[in-house]
Amino acid sequence: MQDWLIRGGTLLDPHSGAKRRADIVVEHGRIAAIGENLSVKTPGIQCYDAHNRLISPGWMDMHVHLREPGFEHKETIASGCRAAAFGGFTAVACQPNTMPPTDSSEVVQAIMKRAAGLPVDVHPIACVSKKREGLELAPLFELAESGAVAFSDDGSPVHNGHLMRRALEYASTLDRVIVNHLEDQTMGTKGHMNEGAVSTRLGIRPVPALSEESMLARDLLLTELTGAYLHVPHISTAASVALVRSAKSKGMNVTTEVCTHHFALTDAAVEESGFSTATKMHPPLRTEADVEAIKRGLQDGTIDAICTDHAPHAAFEKDVEFTEAPFGIIGLETAWGLTGRYIIAEGFLSTAEAIFKLCVAPRQIFRIPVPVIRVGAPANLTIFDAETKWTFEAGHIHSKSSNTPFVGTQLVGRAWAIYNNGQMVTNA
Repeated sequence: MQDWLIRGGTLLDPHSGAKRRADIVVEHGRIAAIGENLSVKTPGIQCYDAHNRLISPGWMDMHVHLREPGFEHKETIASGCRAAAFGGFTAVACQPNTMPPTDSSEVVQAIMKRAAGLPVDVHPIACVSKKREGLELAPLFELAESGAVAFSDDGSPVHNGHLMRRALEYASTLDRVIVNHLEDQTMGTKGHMNEGAVSTRLGIRPVPALSEESMLARDLLLTELTGAYLHVPHISTAASVALVRSAKSKGMNVTTEVCTHHFALTDAAVEESGFSTATKMHPPLRTEADVEAIKRGLQDGTIDAICTDHAPHAAFEKDVEFTEAPFGIIGLETAWGLTGRYIIAEGFLSTAEAIFKLCVAPRQIFRIPVPVIRVGAPANLTIFDAETKWTFEAGHIHSKSSNTPFVGTQLVGRAWAIYNNGQMVTNA
């Protein structure tokens, strides 16, 4: 654990948007001093030059797949956290579709033990149902007691309405949210891309927007009935945004997130890329109208958080025909640059508003303490800017997998370093 003097940065408060130039002294993992032109005589202290850079509380990606245990050929906790650190994240919440699934306290504890000591905090999301089969509730109380921050059968929707109602009611007593994978599989089974003009022209079996929207409508009705907490993952259609907006206007306990690729690309990318499997994800890329609705939803507060749904797959799994490839792309390394280019630069959010959706909102939704920049607090920091234009290349990938459509894409804004758990990690 090294001591650091972070000199010349501009502190950004994501709550108020206030900025002030200040040096930060970090000793033994905690903020020891904040002020201008600080001078320290601590032996061996390291200096980081943060001039022309912003410093905020550390960011959190609330929707990632670390693949461990069971699929370490795609990603490991260590490699996923390495990618997160490069992207500016000091915390992630990992999904439970592992092998075995995260449906027992033993698996939750194993994940947390494996992540202990890393510069990125790992918060497990546990299963709603045993084995993610949607037949019987997982032991939610035990999972929460072990450290699970939410419950989801991610990748597998809870089709059984009675089970979903019970899960909402039970989770509410634990002050946890249910995160249901929004897909009525009876409407879009075995589809590969968004249903629309592009899928029709290409002759690819589609995934209709209605498969998301109908499941969301059911979940919102159950949430209204129970008064429980519902978090809507990876929202992707204009109608879904409208449904959440309506629910919030009624005062319902509903929050939602959007993945960066869903405001950066449309389904036209499938055709334009020549059927690149890096454009295949779930939910699929939607239309221009959906993208516009998502941006407006971010702007008016309907959409609470920005995430990635970082979903690594090995090259041998993705390097197949489009219709044979698994869904998912990596996203930790490109999240901020895409947000800067498509959301901040286009005027939908200010830098502070975007940081709120990447730092504060995810933790509030999962009932995790939000880091603060003040003397005496644990140092949990992201150092970044919102203006640097840079081209994302294969060499910037720190994940174990490389399935991304954004290689060669110009991004705006860059994460330069993080400090957390007594460790400084720079993007070098």
